Amino acid sequence: MKQLKVILLAALLGAGYSCSKGSGNTPPPRPDPPVTVQDTTYDETGCLYTSYNNLVMAGYQGWFAAEGDASERGWYHYRNGNCGGFMPGCAAVDFWPDMTEYTKKYPSPFTLPSGANAPLYSPYDEESVDLHFKWMKDYGIDGVFMQRFVVEVKNENAKGKRHFNKVLENALKAAKKYSRAICVMYDLSGCTSADVAYVEKDWAELQQLFSLFDNKTHPTYLRHKKKPLVVIWGVGFNDNRKYTTADADALVGRLKGSNNRVSVMLGVPYYWRSLSKDTENSQALHALIKKTDIIMPWAVGRYSNDNYLTVAGGELAADIQWSKTNKVDYVPLVFPGFSWGNLKNNAADYNSIPRLKGEFLWKQVAGAKMSGATSLYVAMFDEIDEGTAIYKCARQSEVPLNGTKQFIGIENELQTDHYLWLTGQAGKWFHGETGYSATLPVR
Repeated sequence: MKQLKVILLAALLGAGYSCSKGSGNTPPPRPDPPVTVQDTTYDETGCLYTSYNNLVMAGYQGWFAAEGDASERGWYHYRNGNCGGFMPGCAAVDFWPDMTEYTKKYPSPFTLPSGANAPLYSPYDEESVDLHFKWMKDYGIDGVFMQRFVVEVKNENAKGKRHFNKVLENALKAAKKYSRAICVMYDLSGCTSADVAYVEKDWAELQQLFSLFDNKTHPTYLRHKKKPLVVIWGVGFNDNRKYTTADADALVGRLKGSNNRVSVMLGVPYYWRSLSKDTENSQALHALIKKTDIIMPWAVGRYSNDNYLTVAGGELAADIQWSKTNKVDYVPLVFPGFSWGNLKNNAADYNSIPRLKGEFLWKQVAGAKMSGATSLYVAMFDEIDEGTAIYKCARQSEVPLNGTKQFIGIENELQTDHYLWLTGQAGKWFHGETGYSATLPVR
């Protein structure tokens, strides 16, 4: 009996030693099953714009303010701090809006050749933004990307944030009224790394404040690849910005989330593909682009009418092919001309890229279309600081007097709405209408 007890004890000790060998006193934990994150889906019932494909849209600055409007920002973005404000001989704008149809006008410090005051508008006023969206519908422009300058909408810039929220509110209302596409576009110019990170918070606030993705409230908010679209502009430039591509990469990751909540369009330098000239030489930019849904290179100032075919001929088709290979949609940018003599206080910068009565703009439209592009970004709807505006501007014979300086006007032979009309013709072409070619349309 005693011998049997010894054998049983030895057996038990051996079994215990065998189970605990190399693994402690408990068995190893079983691995958790892989977590499957489901892609976010949205009900697009009632949505009027479910893709950027075949659309022609413009950028909308909305950053102007007038002395006497409710924004309390004075002549913001009309004035030029480098020469003392807003008065004859000192302004930030080169073009002057055609004020004929505005119902709310503010007398400016400038006079017309007739001696009458030259008034201006403020996008802080709902009726002025409403007029702009009416023009979009009248001329067949699909809609706009609302520029949201991050340095302007930070919490510490209360007036700036209030201004851009009010302009966006005006635009959302008008977009619904006139069935125009609308999308939020963050401009990172002037940002730090912390500012880039702040975009996530602001984007969440906008969704809550305006119910951006509510199909009934905003049926024209732009969707792409079955998700609401948001744009991040200003990534990859080599002009010594205080944020990095890594900052933008982290932001895109947070905006999309693990469940791919939104589609993202990325605004990049013109020579993004070769990582040369205006672009930082880093493969991190290409890696980020592949994580996004649309790429839009910044072409303003990169060519003129004379060298467009040489410059764009070496970039456009290859850009589109790269994008197709890497499954990223591509949207080329076109612009009517360029002038910032007043902004830069330099007469040499007046009309530095001439419009040529629309020939330059149409050359880019045709180049994009014939290279295989399916949509366009037009810079810009209302950018009169840099002379790229397509909305109604005064003709050269009608611009106000500007002391020792000048304003640039629409060519006298044209109507003030000529560039709205021409952009609308581009819209018809991209919508699939026939009869268009590289030849400038005749009105």
